Amino acid sequence: MYKFVYIIIFIFFNGMATAQVIDKQGHRGCRGLMPENTIVAMLKAIDLNCTTLELDVVLSADGKVVVSHEAFMNHEIATKPNGEHVTAGEAAMLNLYRMPYGQIRSFDVGMRPHPRFPKQLKTAAFKPTLDTLIQTCDAYAKQQGKPLPKYNIEIKSLIETDGVYHPTPAVFCEQVVALLATLNVQNRYNIQSFDIRVLQYLRKYYPSIPLAYLIEPDEPAAYETLIQSLGFTPEILSPHYSKVTPALIAMAKQYRMKVIPWTVNDLATIQQLIQLGVDGIITDYPNLF
Repeated sequence: MYKFVYIIIFIFFNGMATAQVIDKQGHRGCRGLMPENTIVAMLKAIDLNCTTLELDVVLSADGKVVVSHEAFMNHEIATKPNGEHVTAGEAAMLNLYRMPYGQIRSFDVGMRPHPRFPKQLKTAAFKPTLDTLIQTCDAYAKQQGKPLPKYNIEIKSLIETDGVYHPTPAVFCEQVVALLATLNVQNRYNIQSFDIRVLQYLRKYYPSIPLAYLIEPDEPAAYETLIQSLGFTPEILSPHYSKVTPALIAMAKQYRMKVIPWTVNDLATIQQLIQLGVDGIITDYPNLF
């Protein structure tokens, strides 16, 4: 009898020790529920027990690191200070890299109904600076008795838009890293990018920063070839969720990379990906967790 009980206890606790731990990442905070890349979206993601807050950064004309997916005012979400909606024709001209942060902050990005996210709660919101967002989120997590969140920070750049919507990767990276060094986020952030120049610069000059390689869904090259072209093995591989296969998971394990796909917005697919063995999920709807 005692031997049988011991075996059951051993199996139970051994199962707990090997249980899969999923990094629950709120995409742009929780874009399906709250205005994207805003402080209210990040606080909601914390309420929904996200372990990591995923966000994007650009630079303003006065050197502020601003949380924004586009380096311009997106016509789907932005409202001018005078209450008029930003139009598709105006969006590209409202270049955040040419605007001081005070001007950027005067635009609302939370009140317009989003055509692709009907469940999104409408509330007045602005594009925050990265330091304000992190300080606010950390303070809120402490107040709520929750673990401090991690931050998955995407540096948005393209070689075609160097000097137009952002500086070169070296300048961009240095400004972001310098700001992060002033915040209490050691070991609680990684940097991700589709731009391999960003990842290569950071690995060369800041090798201790964990990096995530974002892969476009239509990328023709095999993932192993892409890693070889990158020149080093990043800590995280982030493909589009539709590209996750058992072979990809096996390759990532061989290279000791985590696999955290984007952007997964239905429960069935989340469950399928977890069964395949991903290490995390990026979703617009953290309530699905």
